[in-house]
Amino acid sequence: MIQLHRVTKRFEGKGAKSPSRQGITAVNEVTLMIPRGQMVSVVGPSGSGKSTLLNLIGALDHADAGDIQVDGQSLAALSDDALTRVRRDKVGFIFQFFNLLPSLTCLENVALPLHLRGWPRARVVERARELLSMVQLDDRIGHLPDELSGGQRQRVAIARALSGGPPILLADEPTGNLDTRTGQEILGLIHDLHVRLGSTVVIVTHDAGVAQSCERTIEIRDGRISGDSVR
Repeated sequence: MIQLHRVTKRFEGKGAKSPSRQGITAVNEVTLMIPRGQMVSVVGPSGSGKSTLLNLIGALDHADAGDIQVDGQSLAALSDDALTRVRRDKVGFIFQFFNLLPSLTCLENVALPLHLRGWPRARVVERARELLSMVQLDDRIGHLPDELSGGQRQRVAIARALSGGPPILLADEPTGNLDTRTGQEILGLIHDLHVRLGSTVVIVTHDAGVAQSCERTIEIRDGRISGDSVR
């Protein structure tokens, strides 16, 4: 489902001549394969390249070197429009801070990606209700994000990520902004959806408990894979 071959991503510093501003290599010649349907955690110190790796897989950023394939497509060979379709159809994103639109209700937040796909309105509402039911928020469809708890907001964000039925879910610290109990509930929900839908799931996390709950853990240090274990 996901293959990387000697992928490198560098961020240039500001001010060309200062050694402290020469830039960093966030991902350094990473080669990696994640099979369809696997649930993987990515761990490592802050600044090790975890989130950059996730953004590269999700076509949110471009590699400077190497090849990334998502569901058989090489991202480097795709036009901007084709990359947009990959992000829209192949990948669902779950973020630490939810990224919900504050002026839209739960239903409207989940429905928005479907409207952008051009779905008929009746089908959009039906699908959004179905997804909110799946994440156990049937009774919150008309609420705004600031009327919800953190865990409920993350459930809405998960429902939105699933809206187009993507085969891949990418989660960047999905429990990092939640208390321990709520974080465990959200992790349990992600596991349940992984089993129910057969999604390929990649979770970036600092939480050892989250990492250990996944069938595979990849460790990143200084932009390179320093460990790869399967339970």
